[in-house]
Amino acid sequence: MRTLLLVVFIGLLTPAVLKAQSADEKAVRAVLAQQNEAWNRGDIDGFMKGYWNNDSLMFVGKNGVTYGYKNTLDNYKKSYGNAEQMGKLTFTFIRFSRLSPEYYFVVGKWELARKDGDLSGHFNLLVRKINKEWVIVADHSS
Repeated sequence: MRTLLLVVFIGLLTPAVLKAQSADEKAVRAVLAQQNEAWNRGDIDGFMKGYWNNDSLMFVGKNGVTYGYKNTLDNYKKSYGNAEQMGKLTFTFIRFSRLSPEYYFVVGKWELARKDGDLSGHFNLLVRKINKEWVIVADHSS
């Protein structure tokens, strides 16, 4: 009897857990979609809203490790000074992995279509829920 009750309880609980995970993944995807839209408007400041505004933000790119929101923003502005240099960004997601109720790990590909030559690479992101909002706390893009 207890086994039956346990199976029924787990059966009732599972849809709620899956729904919560799905809602969180949708929220993470929404942050990345907003970044994509901002980039394609030529709005680096808007793009950066997806990142944790903190000195502990970590960005790993071709020039090594950068710490801090302001340093990351400055690097983006230096590398992509105008909308033409920014081009049009496309993300292709490879994997979303929920690590815990407050962390997601995302792997994907980025592509920039530009007049001066296209660029592409891969990324992995550590996304964390802070103050009820999902933000990128670590980004490794190459």
